[in-house]
Amino acid sequence: MPDHIRIGRALLSVYDKEGLLELARVLHGRGVEIISTGGTARYLQEAAIPVRAVSEVTGFPEILGGRVKTLHPHIHGAILAKREDEEQMRQLTELGLTPIDLVVVNLYPFEKTIARPDCTRADALENIDIGGPCMIRASAKNYPGVAVLTSPDQYGDFLHQFEELEGCTSLAMREQWAAAAFTRTSRYDAAIQAYLEAPAPAGETAFPQTLQLRLHKLQDLRYGENPHQSAAFYAEEGGDAFGEQLHGKELSYNNILDIHSAVGLAHEFREPAVVIVKHNNPCGVAIGTDLLEAYTKAVATDPASAFGGIVALNQPLTRSDLAAALAGTFLEVVVAPDFSAEVLELLRSKKNLRLIRWPGFRIKPAMQDVRKVSGGFLIQNVDIEPVEPSTYRVVSRRAPGEVELQALLFGWRVAKWVKSNAIIFAAPDRTLGIGAGQMSRVDSSRLAAMKAGHAGLELRGSAAASDAFFPFRDGLDVLAEAGATAVIEPGGSVRDDEVIAAADEHNIALVFTGMRHFRH
Repeated sequence: MPDHIRIGRALLSVYDKEGLLELARVLHGRGVEIISTGGTARYLQEAAIPVRAVSEVTGFPEILGGRVKTLHPHIHGAILAKREDEEQMRQLTELGLTPIDLVVVNLYPFEKTIARPDCTRADALENIDIGGPCMIRASAKNYPGVAVLTSPDQYGDFLHQFEELEGCTSLAMREQWAAAAFTRTSRYDAAIQAYLEAPAPAGETAFPQTLQLRLHKLQDLRYGENPHQSAAFYAEEGGDAFGEQLHGKELSYNNILDIHSAVGLAHEFREPAVVIVKHNNPCGVAIGTDLLEAYTKAVATDPASAFGGIVALNQPLTRSDLAAALAGTFLEVVVAPDFSAEVLELLRSKKNLRLIRWPGFRIKPAMQDVRKVSGGFLIQNVDIEPVEPSTYRVVSRRAPGEVELQALLFGWRVAKWVKSNAIIFAAPDRTLGIGAGQMSRVDSSRLAAMKAGHAGLELRGSAAASDAFFPFRDGLDVLAEAGATAVIEPGGSVRDDEVIAAADEHNIALVFTGMRHFRH
């Protein structure tokens, strides 16, 4: 199998014409014959680059409005012929065909087309490329003798090697491009399959009968949940995988889980907000007139747990006094939409502190949670339902006052991001006590009250949020004993009447949301 293959003939047929003229000019300058189709040929001709039409090579015109152009033995034979097979090369000579050494093809934009709100089924079908994938797969199969490029992102590496090897390509690069080609066609087919198999009705999300996960490795991680476990982070195709790390040692598996939770909760708020996460649970959340005020209040919720935590801010970090406060304690990660140069200089004095710039993190409506379990995967829509107070019901005799309502809504936002069973004591601008991950809702209530007591925070007059209903009145009794005067929960228990009666006995304002926020 020869290593270097000289390119004498190239087929260019692309939808995305980014970088095409530079590529074609270099090929022409090296004496490469360029053959092309339809719009690509016209585009090159208008730029005064000599092109031979595919129809001239095949002796057959493009038909069916361009649906059939390259599906012809004179094209695929010139691509698929094995250069080291004398019989196959003899057949090419008899047919008067010259091998094609480079194929540059990118596909009709099916994924972008179906993402349009006004996309019809006819639009989608017309954007299913047929000839393109056929040429890509043929070229990739025959990579020992053919180079195939499927994205403008590859042109730079190709041109560098093409010039360095004086008009040739190396076997290693052809193999790399072939792997990328099969990756591209498999993802393209998966998108078409998912669209045709389970088109979602308007306003709904349908799950396909067959789900194909197409991910690429973004980075290896320091380790998994524990140092003896190896781990890597994979990004979704076409997605904003992660923020940009500006400083600090490599991220671990746990760091990324915590960052996701911290950023997600921080963006529940429009006001300046700070979230501190420890072991994938918030241990302090607050809003303020500025980030420094919010950070001070968030730390006060649970100062001991804040040590070694992940801090997320929903606004750019520009104040040196806040940066000094962050640098003054041991933290694993600080993540923000941006950092000023002055702040970066100050925080980089902490050698191991990871600084993550995450400019536009938002949980998109179409995103889904995917979790591996024994024998398969669990798939669900992401829990991104907005807080809608107009749909909530006051079920107690007493309605919450304005301050109580603000505290209830604050606690309810936080509850969604706390492991079940979750109980949150809150003020209008901060968490006061968080009980997370207990098997009993009563224990979560007691834990939240205990944590507030250890932090020296007063719970009299506070609001409490529960991520799910109280199955018995005992949980509400614990909240009342701790000092809560208002409680928010989904409702829906067979014993709701008992819980409502307990609220009335304690003169507690009880609000039902009608929506649960379990987080396992």
